[in-house]
Parts: sequence; structure tokens; C-alpha cells
Amino acid sequence: MAATDTQKLTSLSALKIGANIRGLIFDYGGTLDSRGDHWSHIILDAYRANGLHIPTDSFIEAYVYAERALAARPHIAPDDTFRELMRKKIGIEMDWLLNAGHITIQDIKKSVDIAEYCYNHARVCVAESAQTLRKLAEKYPLVLVSNFYGNINAVISDFGIDSYFKAVIESAVVGVRKPDPEIFNLGLKALGLPAEDVLVVGDSLSKDILPAMSLSCPTALLAGRPWPPR
Repeated sequence: MAATDTQKLTSLSALKIGANIRGLIFDYGGTLDSRGDHWSHIILDAYRANGLHIPTDSFIEAYVYAERALAARPHIAPDDTFRELMRKKIGIEMDWLLNAGHITIQDIKKSVDIAEYCYNHARVCVAESAQTLRKLAEKYPLVLVSNFYGNINAVISDFGIDSYFKAVIESAVVGVRKPDPEIFNLGLKALGLPAEDVLVVGDSLSKDILPAMSLSCPTALLAGRPWPPR
């Protein structure tokens, strides 16, 4: 595989490893935990599964509001699992939706069920991803590079995939976020390999594929439902 090549995948199990590849870098959110779908789609599905049919444009506003709130203040503790993360995130979203008149105070009670829907979806998807990770880790060193909230180690430990990764590079910890290529450069340094020998796997063209390609890494795009959820 040439350094500028990008595989397009419908599942991780379809990943092809070129003869020159000596290590892999994986994105986490949207790649290992949702089959390539942006998490906004799964959360919106969770609302609807619990009888809350929020207009998509309003949901997008609530989603963005919650993401900014999580970035602005330390809502997420380092030992929060994905279940706890989603309960906090859904709580912030529902506060916005309540204030905007899209839900009632009685609907707030559904926040736990909505968060649980999301947790269970991730648990199933990560279990599927683990089958590929297990096989790859037998042959290659793997590194995780993720934009996350400071608790990625607790999340992957809870889901039982932490042992597959030689190192975890998390934006909230290292102070660099995708699409800055430097966060992938940190992954390359953790592997101790040249960019041309490291396959980067992600679900976002702008945040994973293009930054990795700018470093001359071969790439694989897991194509699912993209942002925004239209």
C-alpha cells in the first residue's frame, strides 16, 4: 500500500494489511465503538427509541451545546466509564432541550434509559472490534489516538480492550486535538516507527484520514453515517 492510499471499509474485519505495515494507529470514538457511525446518530436513535422525537436541527444544537460544555468544564472524571460519561452528556443535552421547550420535565426521567441504550450499543460494537484487535495485536503493535474527555483508559478498560494497545494518546491528556497532525505524530513516536510503516484507521476523513496522510501514513476509512445526522 502506498503512503497516500486509503482503504474504504464497511467493517473492521475487512481491513487489509500491506506487506510494509509494521504497526497500526486506531481512532476510538466512531471507529471501535459504533461501526463507523458518528455518535450523534446513535444518540438520536436512543432518544427516538425512548419515545422522544426531537427535531434533528434542535438535536444538533443540543449535541453541540453538550460537547462544548464538556470541553469547557471538567464534567468527566478520569475513572468514568462510558456509561457514566453518557449519563452526564445526555443530562446536559436534555437540560438544553428542556429549556428550549422540546421536552417536558417528565421526559428528563428517560435520560438514564437513553444513556443505557448508548452504552449497550457501544458495548456490542466494541466486542465486535475486539475480535479484529485481538488478531492484529498478535502480529503488530497497536496505539490508540483519540479526541476524548480524559477518561479513555477507564472506557477501554471497562470494555476489555485496553491490553491490546501499546500506548494511548488522548487529546485531553496531551493537549493536542485532531485534526492537528501532531497528535498522530505522538502515536508514531509511541510506536517508534516511520509514518510510511504505520496504518492509521479512523472514521473521519477530516479528523483522521487527512491529518494522517499529511504525515505520509497509509490510511483506512471506516465509512458509516457521518456528522451531522441528516
